[in-house]
Amino acid sequence: MGEYIKNVSPDEGEEKLIAAVQQIKKALESNKVLSDSARKILADLGAQLSSIGIAENHKDEELGQDKDEALREIEEQLNIVQTKIYYWEKEQAMIWDCGPEESNDYLKAVEETQRLIESLERLSVSKDSEEDVLLRRAHDVLQTAMVTLEEEFKHLLVQNRQPFEPEHMSFRSNDEDDGSIISFGEESVDDVVHRDSMSRGSDEYIIELVHPNVIPDLKRIANLMFDLSYGRECSQAFISTRKDSLDDCLYILEVDKLSIEDVVKMEWRTLNARIRRWIRAMKLFVRVYLASEKFLVDQIFGDLESVGSFCFAESSRSSILQLLHFGEAITVGPHQPEKLIRILDMYEVLEELISDIYVLYLDDRGSGIKMECQEILNKLGDCAKATFLEFESAVASSTTSTPFPGGGIHHITRYVMNYIKALTEYNDTLNVLLRDHEKDGLVSSSPDTSPASDGDGCRENSPPSVVGQHFRSFISTLESNLEDKSKLYKDDALGHLFLMNNIHYMAEKEKISELRATLGDNFIRKHNGKFQQYAMNYERATWSSILSLLRDEGLTNPGSSSISKTLLKEQLQKFYIAFEDVYRSQTAWSVPDTQLREDLRISTSLKVIQAYRTFVGRHTNNISDKYIKYNADDLENFLLDFFEGSPKSLHFSHRK
Repeated sequence: MGEYIKNVSPDEGEEKLIAAVQQIKKALESNKVLSDSARKILADLGAQLSSIGIAENHKDEELGQDKDEALREIEEQLNIVQTKIYYWEKEQAMIWDCGPEESNDYLKAVEETQRLIESLERLSVSKDSEEDVLLRRAHDVLQTAMVTLEEEFKHLLVQNRQPFEPEHMSFRSNDEDDGSIISFGEESVDDVVHRDSMSRGSDEYIIELVHPNVIPDLKRIANLMFDLSYGRECSQAFISTRKDSLDDCLYILEVDKLSIEDVVKMEWRTLNARIRRWIRAMKLFVRVYLASEKFLVDQIFGDLESVGSFCFAESSRSSILQLLHFGEAITVGPHQPEKLIRILDMYEVLEELISDIYVLYLDDRGSGIKMECQEILNKLGDCAKATFLEFESAVASSTTSTPFPGGGIHHITRYVMNYIKALTEYNDTLNVLLRDHEKDGLVSSSPDTSPASDGDGCRENSPPSVVGQHFRSFISTLESNLEDKSKLYKDDALGHLFLMNNIHYMAEKEKISELRATLGDNFIRKHNGKFQQYAMNYERATWSSILSLLRDEGLTNPGSSSISKTLLKEQLQKFYIAFEDVYRSQTAWSVPDTQLREDLRISTSLKVIQAYRTFVGRHTNNISDKYIKYNADDLENFLLDFFEGSPKSLHFSHRK
């Protein structure tokens, strides 16, 4: 029977044993008398069963003794680490401030606590047993240690924060080849601000936001807390601390938290200054501070997979969105022309930085920030486009009921031409934004927006760009507006002088600036021809009737070919009166451009002085010197007073 049981599995053997015992019992009940051999077998069986029971009892006793010993050792170790950990819980000083020996001992105590927990969990723990009590104690100690480590982690980040001084930063860049850090000591903040991402290549400007000596300690604490399932607490400690640092950075960069309503109500001069600060802050914050923040995150959480991306996105979210929302606030409200340059500046800087932002927020953690950035870029683009397109209607609607004093250069001419000249710096951006309006009816229908032709019918080699078409349209609208304003003058000559001044100003702006390439040479030649025509119109309107007094028609005596001295004297007096009237009025007129003023005087002198000198010389014998009020040199000198914008009069005692 023993051999039979030995050849089966333990469970089967036990069943067979029970069956065998039941058979023995039944046999014993039916046989009252046993043979000696049967008694011997039963005695041997009893002894065997007794020995098995004794062995099992000894084994249970040995296991109990080993377990008790293990629990005593665990308890002793737990008492040691508990004393160390609870000591620092009550101590006012920070552990890492007391030196590396204390901090290392503390971390070892935390690691030992976790080892003790693992040892207790391997034991068979029942509720309220000695093992269970020790396990709960160990978890309490570990919890206390994690709270302390969280505070130490924050303390290290705060106390070792490096000052952010934009004017005195030492820029650094990651080298792709060996990962070393290279210093750019001679590069100024403005160099970084004004350098675009294409010229930077793959370089990132890095500053040390936290003292490098504590980075290994921060990394060790982070790794330990994550290993012990306290990663969430560690992440939140980093996020809250660094979020405050990023907010401080914006404060240093003079970026305030403003609502959309605050921005809309802001006076333009103040808003203009804030936009300038925003542009500089945006570049420094993204290129330097956020790049450095990302570098810091990678140093501390680099071994923890996606933890770094999460911490970076969460700590920087509110600060980058604060910057972006200011850009959004600028797009709200009326599309005022004076804002366009600044809106384009904001659009270009955000467009330039969007690639940097996408690199910083590579994974899905920063998808919301990237989406917000793209949406605000689109809003800035739409706002710039709408403001640009409304500018022409603003020019066209500029009306007045009073003529511009002196016929000089109207302020709207200066404004529009300087405005367009300034916009040439944004040609590429505007061409992209206005591409959808390339076939706009207003632009294509204007006679000055089509490819210009010269006097021989030759056309320019290529049509103007989208921006060029709009600029031509603006200028054509301005010309129409000026023509309407010229009709306000009662004196036609002054109206022609006004148009001459303004068209000349426009032609000069086009000729000596970046507008030449945008508008085309033929378009500019057309303007040159226009102002010259207005100059001729002025001369004709002013001097034609006066010069007619220096002709011989009507000076002869009736029925004779001889000159009437009386008629000659009267005509000469009429000339002087007319000249004096022109002198009195046109010295008050203005030709601001020095060269144009000189050219106009020379042209007038050639016509008037030559005609006067010839007339007087021709009739020297017919008129007495006392009737010659001014000689040719006098008149020539008088012409030098014209167009100075200061009215003068001629007074001579012998004038009748």
